[in-house]
Amino acid sequence: MVAVTQEFEARDFVKVRSSLDPGQQSFLTWSGSIYAFVPEQPRQCLFKMVGMSVSRCLPVAENAWDFTSRELTYYLDPTSGEMLQTWQNPWTEETLTVVHVANSPVQGAFKRQFPAQVDGDTTTFIFDLFPTYPNSLAEDPQFGDYSPQAIYQAAELFKLSVPTQDLLDPAILSVSDLRLSWDRIGPWVPWMKMGDRPGHLIYSACGRKVSGVPELPPLLQEQIQTRVPLFQNDPPCLPRGGGYDLLVILSSAFPVLSSGCGVPDASNPSR
Repeated sequence: MVAVTQEFEARDFVKVRSSLDPGQQSFLTWSGSIYAFVPEQPRQCLFKMVGMSVSRCLPVAENAWDFTSRELTYYLDPTSGEMLQTWQNPWTEETLTVVHVANSPVQGAFKRQFPAQVDGDTTTFIFDLFPTYPNSLAEDPQFGDYSPQAIYQAAELFKLSVPTQDLLDPAILSVSDLRLSWDRIGPWVPWMKMGDRPGHLIYSACGRKVSGVPELPPLLQEQIQTRVPLFQNDPPCLPRGGGYDLLVILSSAFPVLSSGCGVPDASNPSR
């Protein structure tokens, strides 16, 4: 059978990504690898990764929802799978403090039709995103070794696949059988202290929807219970345009980056 492109209403995508029940949170988890892509050099797996998202959709008008979420991603040793506290940069041989990802809030709006590939029993929503915007870190000389590029540019490639029958069933408010594919091409993350060295990071991950914190990987459960309890729940919606800012995040972590005294606590709700 050949896949057919079909348009779905926003409510259909809401039940895929989160839930039509505004009282219900939804959890995604993912894992994968992060590679260095450097011109004229062989591939190098720098990290494994594991992450999660907790989200909710709130109806604001007919066929329109606000989406609010929090995200965690942890950098792991590529061999042992253990969470990294420090990392030795193989190009500079400098030992650096690892700053894991704690984004809160991550928000948006679902209010239009969403195209998807319907292939018999499976429907796949595909999103190819190319964020490009001025890098405010480049304006501050103290971040010259961390993120000097004037423009931030990346590619985020998502595929969310669900059973077509569940998607079309009006009695199902949240499709629980969701499979996620996420690939990303992006610049060196600032804490790697790569300066203007050529190259990119390539992220390759897959994941699924789970029913709650007890179904997350053990590392995520432990971190949420002991260090970042905010990530048990989705955040309240902020005014449009609200959210986390790269400059705020790195500025707050800069004393830790420069001193190497440990991983900063990611529980600050402004992140």
